[in-house]
Parts: sequence; structure tokens; C-alpha cells
Amino acid sequence: MDMRTPLGHVRGLGSTNDGVKHWWMQRLTGIALIPLTLWFLYSAVQLSGATHAEFIAWVGAYGNPVLLSALIVCMFHHGQLGLHVIIEDYITSEGTKMTLLIAIKFAAILFGASAIFSILRLTIKGS
Repeated sequence: MDMRTPLGHVRGLGSTNDGVKHWWMQRLTGIALIPLTLWFLYSAVQLSGATHAEFIAWVGAYGNPVLLSALIVCMFHHGQLGLHVIIEDYITSEGTKMTLLIAIKFAAILFGASAIFSILRLTIKGS
């Protein structure tokens, strides 16, 4: 006996614990953002009087490109997950809801990929 509605069948929704996965991912990205943000803020303060060449050298040094990329991925994924919950909770029109959810996913991917590409470009250009 299936307890899902016909719309749930079409959209692939139902008792798949998807909400639990969403909840855990938001918590994990939030926890990952704490040390990454502290590292970034510390680095930004250290670079406050740096020249452009010093900044490019910092981006390419040691593990900075990896940490910057991790910060970008966690930040955009966490933001996308939070906006997803807000849209699902407060938008009642199904068409508007689906349009906004798709737009948020595309925007997070586009801006995140753009930021990572910029990091890679600075890293390769700086070497």
C-alpha cells in the first residue's frame, strides 16, 4: 500500500527521509563554515594592507586555494539549502515555488563555479 499522493509520485516525493538528509546537510555545512569563516576572516585581517601581488601570492600559497574552494562550496550549498526551506515554507503557489527552487540551484552553481574558477585563475596566474 502506497501512502503517497499522485503529485508525490510525479515529483518523486514521499517517505524517503529526504527531509532528514536536508537537515543533516545544513547542519554539516554550518559546522564546516565555522572554522573556514574564522580562517578567512583571520587571513583577511592579515592581508588588509597587502598589495595586489601579495594577495595573488597568498591565494596560491600552501593550502589556501583548497580552503578557499571549500569555503565557497560550503557557503553556497548552505545558503541554497536555507533558501530552499524558506521557499518551501512560505511560497504557496506550486509554479512559483518550483521556479524559485530551480533558480536558486542554478544561481548557487553558477556563482560557486565562477568563484572557484577565479581562485584557480589567480592560482595558475600567480605561479
